[in-house]
Formats: sequence, C-alpha cells, structure tokens
Amino acid sequence: MVATDQLSVVFSALADPTRRAIIATLAARDATVTELTAPLSISMPAVSRHLKVLERAALISRSRSGKWRASHLEAGPLREAADWIERHRRSWDSSLTRLDVHLAAMQAAEPAADDHQERE
Repeated sequence: MVATDQLSVVFSALADPTRRAIIATLAARDATVTELTAPLSISMPAVSRHLKVLERAALISRSRSGKWRASHLEAGPLREAADWIERHRRSWDSSLTRLDVHLAAMQAAEPAADDHQERE
C-alpha cells in the first residue's frame, strides 16, 4: 500500500529507527550528510537515501551553502503528527477509563456473588 496522504507519509518516514535518529540529531542543530553519518553504522549513500525519504515527507529541508548541503528539521509535519496522536490519545484514555470502571464494578460484584453462593 502506497501512502498518499501527508500524515501517512510522515508516519511511514518516522517508522524507521535510523530516520528517527537523524530527526533527533536535526532537532538539536542543522547538519550535513557527513555529520549525520558519523554516529550511525551505515554509509553516506544510505544516509542520503534516508534524507530523501524525510524530505519527501516534508520533515526536513535541505539548503546549499558553498559546497556544503545542510539538512534542517521542519517542525510542522511533526506537530501535525503529534496533534493527531494527542486527539486519539484522549479517546483511547477515555475508553480505558470506562473499561477500568467496568472492571472495578465487576470485581466488586464478585465477592457479593461468592458470599451468596456460600450461604446456599
């Protein structure tokens, strides 16, 4: 399945741990391919391929200064993904709270049922 909407493209790009490591580095500062490759155990061409995925997802932008090409983190798509997660987290929390209440009620009712059976 090919992701076509922007949010799907962002989540797909973030699914890879190497790309998440690159994002973490770029959150601190802009960096070149050479700087991004240093802490990773992959080649520069592999890092470049990861950067292309991140760029297609609009998670980074790249600029050229002389012979250096720096990558820059773009916060907008990350914010949109975080907002989507937050909206759904509230729904999940609400559902889990209702489940907790239901389970507590069931557990509270069990001793009463056990007492009733013991009396018979």
